[in-house]
Amino acid sequence: MKKVFYLNTCDTCRKILAKFNLTGWELREIKKEPLTKEELAAMHKKTQSYEALFNKKSTQIKLRELDVKSLEEKDFEELLLDHYTFLKRPVFLTDNEIFVGNDKKNLEALREFFT
Repeated sequence: MKKVFYLNTCDTCRKILAKFNLTGWELREIKKEPLTKEELAAMHKKTQSYEALFNKKSTQIKLRELDVKSLEEKDFEELLLDHYTFLKRPVFLTDNEIFVGNDKKNLEALREFFT
């Protein structure tokens, strides 16, 4: 399995995806095709944390008046399944590895994976 979960309207996602040869990868635009419970479970199995998958910059946080510091793992799970913007992106998922988000450390690991 090789999947990339991204948002087409996200410039950062598009720039990151353009850097890699994604032949053989399934590209999933999460607004058109939201995460399934099974896919989220597969991501959680690799990260051991729903919070690690959670986008703390989502506009939905302010709209819903959420206090992120008070959320627990179950809350993160429910929010991730509820709205696509809560997923930190892009997410590159393989049978053995996961790369979540666009921070420098993650992108360096992703570059090494593709070389």
